[in-house]
Amino acid sequence: MELSARNQLKGRVKEIKANEVSAEVILDVGGQIMVASITADSVKRLALKVGDDVTAIVKASSVMLAK
Repeated sequence: MELSARNQLKGRVKEIKANEVSAEVILDVGGQIMVASITADSVKRLALKVGDDVTAIVKASSVMLAK
């Protein structure tokens, strides 16, 4: 699948915190932690589980940097 989003980060699912409606999927992306907020239905549909390799696709109009 080709996407217009250029920021595609390979990661591994470290933890999933879900309720009936939403979920936080905590990823390890090269030693950095990234959290994705998705629906609980998406967790089920993708059959996500701890240890899965995933790609985090980031498309944002605003990115903040700190130094």
